[in-house]
Amino acid sequence: MTTKRRNHGRNKKGRGHTATIRCSNCGRMTPKDKAVKRFIVRNMVETAAVRDIADASVFYTGYNLPKLYLKMQYCISCAIHGRIVRVRSVEDRKIRMPPQKRQRRVQQQRGGAGGGGGGR
Repeated sequence: MTTKRRNHGRNKKGRGHTATIRCSNCGRMTPKDKAVKRFIVRNMVETAAVRDIADASVFYTGYNLPKLYLKMQYCISCAIHGRIVRVRSVEDRKIRMPPQKRQRRVQQQRGGAGGGGGGR
């Protein structure tokens, strides 16, 4: 029988059963080795509030704000719907190298102050 993926969509290899996790988005139970896992590091306070805190505080000069560390685990349906992973063609599925991360564009290179939409 033909197979769609070399690993059958899982990272199991010799284990009969793996633990299940709950999807961070919809709550679906999915095997831990099949789930799409992403680690997110964010500031606890958004940048607009950081300026307000800095203006109002005397002790803020050398203080580093703590970060929020989140491990997000998605089922395949939510990962595709949320564009965390993409559907690839038959030839591209055989490429095992991770895709290159896209560089963030500087707002001035885009040509303006932004906010107009339609930048695709």
